[in-house]
Amino acid sequence: MTEHGKIDLLIEARWVVPVEPHAVVLEHHAVAVTAGRIVDVLPIAAARARYAARETCRLDEHVLMPGLINAHTHNPMTLMRGIADDLPLMAWLTEHIWPAEARAMSAEFVRDGVELAIAEMLRGGTTCCNENYFFPDVQAGTYKRHGFRALVGLPIMEFPSAWARTRDEYFDKALQVHDEYRGDPLVGTSFAPHAPYTVSNESFERVRMLSDQLDIPVHIHVHETAQEIEDSRREHGVRPMTRLQGLGIVNDHLIAVHMTQLDEAEIRLCAEAGVSVVHCPESNLKLASGFCPTEELRRAGVNIALGTDGCASNNDLDMFGEMRTAALLAKGVARDASAYDAAFALRTATLNAAKTLGWGERIGSIEPGKSADLTAVRLDALETQPVFNVISQLVYACGRHQVSDVWIAGVPKLVAGILVDMDVPALRARAREWGERLRSQG
Repeated sequence: MTEHGKIDLLIEARWVVPVEPHAVVLEHHAVAVTAGRIVDVLPIAAARARYAARETCRLDEHVLMPGLINAHTHNPMTLMRGIADDLPLMAWLTEHIWPAEARAMSAEFVRDGVELAIAEMLRGGTTCCNENYFFPDVQAGTYKRHGFRALVGLPIMEFPSAWARTRDEYFDKALQVHDEYRGDPLVGTSFAPHAPYTVSNESFERVRMLSDQLDIPVHIHVHETAQEIEDSRREHGVRPMTRLQGLGIVNDHLIAVHMTQLDEAEIRLCAEAGVSVVHCPESNLKLASGFCPTEELRRAGVNIALGTDGCASNNDLDMFGEMRTAALLAKGVARDASAYDAAFALRTATLNAAKTLGWGERIGSIEPGKSADLTAVRLDALETQPVFNVISQLVYACGRHQVSDVWIAGVPKLVAGILVDMDVPALRARAREWGERLRSQG
């Protein structure tokens, strides 16, 4: 309880969807916030009687929900949106994306791409992301400067890049960035070895040792395509997950992204080891990578989170669209209309994603003691009328354009649809400049 009931902010909403308890919708409730944290969730009348708020925000036609969490993205690649569409993964990577990155990669490119992504994410109700790209020092500094919550991946691979030339340099720089942001309230770090086909056994063993010592996650693209499985069998004699298990990587620190090629034994392994799987349905569909067996994973007890992947392969950071695609695709793959229901879809984009990042005690649901990372969504649009089931409406009918207000740690980031402290014309101008630069270099 705050002193004499004084709080910083009271948000009164037509509906509150806390996510925990699961599938609950609270009508005419308020969320009390002070010092960036949620202190209470209670009926509006009781909140008005109990608290004296410095500021009150009334959301008469809105749902108040936890901020969405994008559990896998490459946000600097907003500047490569649409650069090489309608291609399979390896052709897309080797013939287009990697060459373009080699031409454009710089601290400036990463900063400008992340800023564009932050604006897009906030306008779509996303308050946190799990990042995986080069120049993590620049990424982390940009997220921190804008007050955006992010787990920043520390890239590890065997190939030289603009960020690091050797294996040792990747590790040395990774540890420097980790040390700089150790204990930061908004920005954390993970190890991000790119994929089994770009990382050696020696590097994976070193990642495992450091992950254990520092108690941080390991974020990997794995089992993304059938070709990856075939190549691993040829080069290592086993499937990638078996190889990673032998190297000690398969444990509760592992964030396994894509996972479209899984057998029953691998699903059991993920459940037993406490692996989190990040599903990126729209990217997987666009690259024809395969179908993650999300319903089988869910039934096995695996923690499933949701991500968009980067804008070069999606081509947006729209978590509302991603929830809808994930739910519909899961039903089709499982041949079960009850699979991956709306409440579960919302959970994969909030609390499950928070647990994936190791931040389940901090964010992902509207509960006292958690950070006030919150998103308000208008449901009074014609496209979302009438309202029979609020959570179904969020997943199956709502669009990101209906997001009205966003807070991170109680700080307003979007107010009535307008970004706070972001120069939209400058963002647009820089994005266009990068477009011209990449076109002229191609």
